[in-house]
Amino acid sequence: MAVVEPTLDVERELHARGATWVIGCDEVGRGAIAGPVAVGLSAVHAECGEMPVGLRDSKLLSEKRREALYPVATGWVQAHAVGLAEAHEVDRIGIVAALGLAGRRALTALHEAGVGIMSSVVVLDGNHDYLSPALTTVPRITTRVKADRDCASVAAASVIAKVHRDRMMIEADLEHPGYGWAGNKGYGSGAHYAALGELGPSPLHRLTWLH
Repeated sequence: MAVVEPTLDVERELHARGATWVIGCDEVGRGAIAGPVAVGLSAVHAECGEMPVGLRDSKLLSEKRREALYPVATGWVQAHAVGLAEAHEVDRIGIVAALGLAGRRALTALHEAGVGIMSSVVVLDGNHDYLSPALTTVPRITTRVKADRDCASVAAASVIAKVHRDRMMIEADLEHPGYGWAGNKGYGSGAHYAALGELGPSPLHRLTWLH
């Protein structure tokens, strides 16, 4: 099966309709049993250059290729941010609200970087808008299934968020060894569950997900 390449078609259409910025949005770590959930944002304006060669949804790339594309993606977009909600926050408020919290933190960082959030359109991967309920002032948000595959700004956000979170889990593997996070990144592999049976949960585990 041929790999679908993302394009800037959606972004250019939204710019033509008056959006100053188009902000690609994607999440990483939703299904993990340890570590934070991350929401990545990448903002492009109408004068952005052509998308980098080889940019793809992070799930279609090897870890080595994602690492190589990370500086390319962050250099291409005009601004980017990754917001996190920690494991204890996922336990306390649930995964959907935690995604909204992480997205709000990422949007705040973009605002502080000079992106006009209210003159933007957020293209959110998937069919569920988890951002709006977490915001007091809501920009235009459009959901799009497989936006991480089809839209260059969202593909960039997926790579940025994935590499950011993976690096965090590799570092956490040194602080809390034995769970194999450098390899599984906090997802529930057989070896990860076996380590839980032997070691018990760490401070980075989502306790409500272990029952």
